[in-house]
Amino acid sequence: MSKRGRSPGLDGILLIDKAAGWTSHDVVAKCRNITGQRRTGHTGTLDPAATGLLVLCLGKATRLVEYMSGQDKEYEGEIALGATTDTDDAEGTILTEAPVPDIDDARLRELERQFTGAIDQVPPAYSAVKVDGTRAYAVARKGGELELAPRPVVVHSLELELRREGRMGIRIVCGSGTYVRSLARDIGAALGCGAHLAHLRRTRNGPFHIDEALTVEDLQRAVDAEQLEDVLRASDEGVMNMDAAIVANERGRFLANGQAIQVRTEPWRPSEQARIYRIDG
Repeated sequence: MSKRGRSPGLDGILLIDKAAGWTSHDVVAKCRNITGQRRTGHTGTLDPAATGLLVLCLGKATRLVEYMSGQDKEYEGEIALGATTDTDDAEGTILTEAPVPDIDDARLRELERQFTGAIDQVPPAYSAVKVDGTRAYAVARKGGELELAPRPVVVHSLELELRREGRMGIRIVCGSGTYVRSLARDIGAALGCGAHLAHLRRTRNGPFHIDEALTVEDLQRAVDAEQLEDVLRASDEGVMNMDAAIVANERGRFLANGQAIQVRTEPWRPSEQARIYRIDG
């Protein structure tokens, strides 16, 4: 593997189009190896079977992961009606099967309304949710039984459409912590026939869209061509939703060292979180 263009001091954001079969950790490990930057993290896990946008933070940008992880995400996928699985997706073992009822446009709109907004959702048994300090998937893999409590999540928008027989298309914009697998399961339960998620693709994460993303192979080619910095996004692009202020260099140094500064001039306003820039950039 070429080491040209690798830089352990690299800071910024990489947008990766994850392939099916890879865990999010696999992608992080691969990108660490390609870029040479050991400090690499992601802003939201994708299931191994899912594809699409995985946002990676490199170097000093890893400090922003906690602020970017809670950003809204958008997905497109397909629900398989008439069968439930133990994982709530196509990777699992079928638990039940039932005939799919007739579904018209009015029923689709009713389902969209039912599962839009603030809803309570039970995570999948095979998930990273912790129960008494243990990941749910670890208990499930050992054949153990566990009762996961419903959690509040937010679905901003939901679009459903009937496709070929027994298949339903889904497009969803949701808040952090929402499991689309659980949503597919619950839609199947509402229809009385059961369902699971057939496939899923993340198309947006916060301000970033899948159209901007690189495959891992694209990233390798950029490094080989010494063009890594050309595909690296500035760290602050991930938090552009925050308010921003520019302060004098001396004041910026105070803030960077955790010291408060007094502000007596306009225009200033309160903000829960903000990006602070020094005059020198």
